[in-house]
Amino acid sequence: MSFTTYRDVLPSGLRVVTVETPHLHTALLAVYVRTGSRHETLVSNGVSHYLEHLFFRGSEGWPDTVKMNAAVEEVGGNLNGVTTRDHGYYYTPIHPAHLRVGLDIIGDMLTRPRLTDMEVERQIILEEMLDEVDEKGRDIDLDNLSKHLLFPGHPLALKIAGTRESVTSLTHPQILEHFAQHYVAGNIVVTAAGRVKHSEVLEMTERAFARLPRGPSSVEAPPPLTPAGPRLHFVSHDESQTEFRLNFRGVPEQHEDYPALQIIRRVLDDGLSSRLPYEIVEKRGLAYSVSASLDAYHDAGLLEIEAASAPERAATVITEAFRVLSTLCENEVGEEELARAKRRHRMLLEFSQDSPGELAGWFGGTELFRTPESFGHRADLVDSQSAARVREVARRYFNRENLTVVAVGQRKGLKALERVVADAPGLPGPEAAPLAVVSGGRG
Repeated sequence: MSFTTYRDVLPSGLRVVTVETPHLHTALLAVYVRTGSRHETLVSNGVSHYLEHLFFRGSEGWPDTVKMNAAVEEVGGNLNGVTTRDHGYYYTPIHPAHLRVGLDIIGDMLTRPRLTDMEVERQIILEEMLDEVDEKGRDIDLDNLSKHLLFPGHPLALKIAGTRESVTSLTHPQILEHFAQHYVAGNIVVTAAGRVKHSEVLEMTERAFARLPRGPSSVEAPPPLTPAGPRLHFVSHDESQTEFRLNFRGVPEQHEDYPALQIIRRVLDDGLSSRLPYEIVEKRGLAYSVSASLDAYHDAGLLEIEAASAPERAATVITEAFRVLSTLCENEVGEEELARAKRRHRMLLEFSQDSPGELAGWFGGTELFRTPESFGHRADLVDSQSAARVREVARRYFNRENLTVVAVGQRKGLKALERVVADAPGLPGPEAAPLAVVSGGRG
């Protein structure tokens, strides 16, 4: 093994994970926090993302954006922050000789933030949010629209950045309340990966996060059941292409079906020779690209297929996607294709061991929710899947009742789109399942 992992818990409850990779010439610091839009309400929606922005406005030790970023950049770093639905993280690549500088800055940023310039950041966030809406203010982001349908009435349905109304209404006391509740020792994992030493990281972290208050890990409400499909949500938008996503509810990473779903995802989309790109792009020229991905949370999961095409071709693209899925449900994957998917999965896991960012996410990010498994164990689980097992799992999730389609585009292709989603040709399920259609959009 080219790396060694360590895990310790400080007296405050703060977890420290180190991935020693001595052959590398770089290091990466990452601090993971179990808070995101899933931990918000309709009123507070966007507060996690807003707080992320405000952290970069300065801390007591580095009182403005320029001073904070310059201090990191001088030692080879570049401060970044990300907010997702179920967690956030703050990270920087850094020269191994200057690890202390990076930890001191991130530690000060997250324990002694000034939280100033709130109105300036509000305007920046409102500008950022324009990417997700049309000129009428309707949401045209496929991910937002999909989550809204898949997790009705649940915080997982909330937009990461919030709505224009919620962000406009957020107050400084709301920001402080969210900060006090979630930025506590039991809800955070500090991770260092690369050419680092655990004993040094432990000592530096204890000092840099000495002011971090004690507190428990966040608790989430379990996700709801997705209403039975097939369902189509269409938003009329005058663009040259229709974008669409086929959503199927899946399972979390630790579920026994997940390794088979990983193989299915690779059979569908893992290079131009895999099934979806070959059939839809290379063979028929129906779209420029098509993708399949797994979106997993600690208690839920999704398999998503996404593409864009001319409006008059959208129904044809979806028909071809259904045909590809139906072959997975009807026939076992061939021996060589199955071996290729397993081989590429193992190889790409090995490649990721040369990336401090991948190592930090695997061992540090996962630690927020559960004990991380080894790369070898994950690869072995995938290798153990038989062709019969892959077919069984494909039939379990690729069925009409589990189908939710979101599309954004011109209305001239809508009738054909409605017909193909209602029929879902080739997918298992009741022949006469009614189609639920919602047209329009949400703000």
